[in-house]
Amino acid sequence: MSYADKTLTCRDCSQAFVFTSGEQEFHASKGFQNEPSRCPDCRSARKASRGESGGYSSGGYGSGGYDRQERQMFSATCSECGNEARVPFQPRGDKPVYCSDCFSKQRSSSSSYR
Repeated sequence: MSYADKTLTCRDCSQAFVFTSGEQEFHASKGFQNEPSRCPDCRSARKASRGESGGYSSGGYGSGGYDRQERQMFSATCSECGNEARVPFQPRGDKPVYCSDCFSKQRSSSSSYR
């Protein structure tokens, strides 16, 4: 199925927002039937006020019955390009650390079974 960007109106702030073709495809892949009724800002504000951490509020995602801690991130220097890399582990220095861009390149080039 082919999707085209749609302009929708937020039910909370009445501002127009774009429901992109990629978002529509994602919604369809998850089996969602309804278009979003709130813009991304109002959706985020609503989630924050309800204490949800992620996922879509319509399915109860993100409310697994326990409080999830924010993941601690560490700063390191990318072994490939030298830029800052933010990683969810304490680098020890015995293995290379990559920024997200270089990590993606490393991963796709080393994958022989794709």
